Amino acid sequence: MTSPVLAVGAVAVVDDRLLMVRRGHGPAAGEWSVPGGRVEAGELLESAVAREVAEETGLDVVVDELLGWVERFHDTTHYVILDFRVTVLVPDRAPEAGDDAAEAAWVPVADLGEYRVVDGLLDFLADAGVVGAPARPHGTELA
Repeated sequence: MTSPVLAVGAVAVVDDRLLMVRRGHGPAAGEWSVPGGRVEAGELLESAVAREVAEETGLDVVVDELLGWVERFHDTTHYVILDFRVTVLVPDRAPEAGDDAAEAAWVPVADLGEYRVVDGLLDFLADAGVVGAPARPHGTELA
């Protein structure tokens, strides 16, 4: 196991739509997530968030508050991901996939259950009050 890798995520909601990208490669390739990625050496967290959103969607953002953090393990890598709420400066502009994103889109919050979303994201967004509690398949209700 390597030392933890610091990463950031950006949570943008406009008109009940969540800014999302479908990962093109690496961990969670083919799955949908919020824009984000690794923090570069010497980079401020706010700068990393804005850079990752611009690289993956072509959109410019203002970074707002920290929503929370999650830990993920992929192969031998331990990721610590800090997720921030962001404000998109031109919210009516369509995102354009770039960098390691295969697709970028404004996804209606009501449709999130129809997407192959990275593990834990819907629960995180619900816990942070960004979306309602995710629907659970029959037989997996919480006690």
